[in-house]
Formats: sequence, C-alpha cells, structure tokens
Amino acid sequence: MATRILIVEDDASIAELEKDYLELNGFEVETASDGKKGLANALEKNYNLLILDIMLPGVDGFEICKQVREVKDIPIIMVSAKKEDIDKIKGLGFGADDYITKPFSPNELVARIKAHLARFERLSGDNRVNEVIEIRGLKIEKASRRVYINGNEKNLTKKEFDLLSFLAEHPDRVFEKEELFNKIWEMESYSDGDIATVTVHIKKIREKIEEDATNPQYIETIWGKGYRFKV
Repeated sequence: MATRILIVEDDASIAELEKDYLELNGFEVETASDGKKGLANALEKNYNLLILDIMLPGVDGFEICKQVREVKDIPIIMVSAKKEDIDKIKGLGFGADDYITKPFSPNELVARIKAHLARFERLSGDNRVNEVIEIRGLKIEKASRRVYINGNEKNLTKKEFDLLSFLAEHPDRVFEKEELFNKIWEMESYSDGDIATVTVHIKKIREKIEEDATNPQYIETIWGKGYRFKV
C-alpha cells in the first residue's frame, strides 16, 4: 500500500511542486488549498503524514495541527515563510514533528519526510519492546503508548510521550535541553527557538501528570543544568 500524504497549502504553485516531487518518490499525494478543507480531510481520511502551511485561509496550520494531534498519531511537518523562532516553538508545541522555512529545496522536504516516516514506523512497529514503567502512581505503557496517573489515562501528544518515556527510562540523570532536543526531535541543526520547545513540552507534560504543576514530583528542573526524572 502506498504511503499517503496530505499537503495543505494555499499557494497552488508550491503545492504542485511538492506534490510532483513526492509522487516521483513513490508517495500518494492529496492537496487542499484552504484550512477548512485540509482539516476535514486530515480528520476524516487516513494519511501517513501531513504537510501543513501555517498561514491558510479559514483555519490556520496551528489549529489543524492541534486538532489532528488530539486524535491521530502521525508525523506532521509545518511549513512557513516566517523565520521567527516563536512560530517554531508554537508549531512544535502543538505537536508538530518538524518545521521547515520557505524557500526550501524539494529534495530537503523529501529527505525529511522519509526520515520522519522511518522513525515513526520504527517507534510504532511490532518489534517495539513491550515495557511498562510504573513509578508512584505514574504508569507508562510503551507498546500502546498510553500514560496513566493513579489509573486515570492522560492524553499525551507523540512528542510529549516520547519525552516523558525517555526521561523515565533514565531516572535521576540530568539532561540538558539541547541533549533532550537531539534525542527526541532528532534534528541535526537547531536554534534557540527549537531548544525552547523542550521547555514548552515539559510544561505541558507537568500539567497533565502532576497534581501540582508548580511543584512537580516527577520531572524536576535542575536550574542551570536541565531536567531530571525523580524516583
């Protein structure tokens, strides 16, 4: 079965260029030129990966990413003409897996798509270790990618789950933000804005698993150093 990709892009020339390159690489591609149609397609149909422009008529890419991430665990790549770090932080904070700035090489886009699809398949494959981590009321089921607090399931995004699992697998070890970004996002290069998304994700994880997010019992902030999972 062909790998299906949805491109949500209001610039027809860019959408067609991306579509042509992806189809040449064996992908099955659909396009949507506005946010409402893109959101409807993303929620109603089955795709292996989404490419979302941020500035879209009707519904912007951030909102599409947010709504899709609530119900689907697939790779999402955000595309924008803006170079500001705040957009990267916002997009990654909503659950996007990557962020690429226009103009970009179609070959770069194809390479990133292949990398994210390979990583997703590796993480969700049947050969994944069936491991459960349980610490003081927190239960992490790696195979099913589910998280529970005192028996109550918490809905984490893919990156939130990956980050929490990684820290829990390495208890009492302090990780710098840069190290966590390299481990979870697997990007060869990054900016200060990219690193800031680690803080955003830690904050969101705490809001979901901590009884008091301002006094965390699981993920500690080690000032000037990074973060540590406390056991």
